Amino acid sequence: MKKKTEKFYKVMINRSLFVIGVFCFGIFLLSPAHSKVNSINNINGVKSIEAIHIITKYDNRNQTLKVREVSNMVEASLYGAQTPISFTGQMTAYNPICVGCTGKVACPPRQDVTKGNIYFNDNEYGKIRILAADPAIPCGTIVKITNVSFSDEPIIGIVLDRGGLIKGNIMDFLMTETDDMDIVGRQKNVHYEVLRWSW
Repeated sequence: MKKKTEKFYKVMINRSLFVIGVFCFGIFLLSPAHSKVNSINNINGVKSIEAIHIITKYDNRNQTLKVREVSNMVEASLYGAQTPISFTGQMTAYNPICVGCTGKVACPPRQDVTKGNIYFNDNEYGKIRILAADPAIPCGTIVKITNVSFSDEPIIGIVLDRGGLIKGNIMDFLMTETDDMDIVGRQKNVHYEVLRWSW
């Protein structure tokens, strides 16, 4: 009888240890330290469209994430921080010696754009063009520009400036003091796709 009792206890202990082991392993797998956490905030707490593109390139059904076409700046500011957006608008040009211009862009780091300094070196996108945009599009926003007459290739630009006449679906393309701004003139049906919303 004693042997049967000892055998029974050994079996019960082994089963208990097995159940406890499975339970602990499950807790280990579900713990936050071992879970994949998707973050779409950059160091400033601003949602980055590029991060959204990377994290949600495919939704749960493996469908490609669609870019949302917006028609105005109210929609742009409503959706821009949450999903990739694009819009069609106009483009004009300006230079650092325009009326009311100071030679520095309005957005930090307030780069001096005189003497041909019309590019910005972005950590992610490299050497890109400077744009002025409606205040609804935040500083640091990266935009891919297509359907312009002066370039067959897409142009990557960054919103670093504002302008009294730059309202709504229009962006102002920074040129040097000696460039012929008639090359840009007033372009219509320009396509803008936001690659990164803010910094």
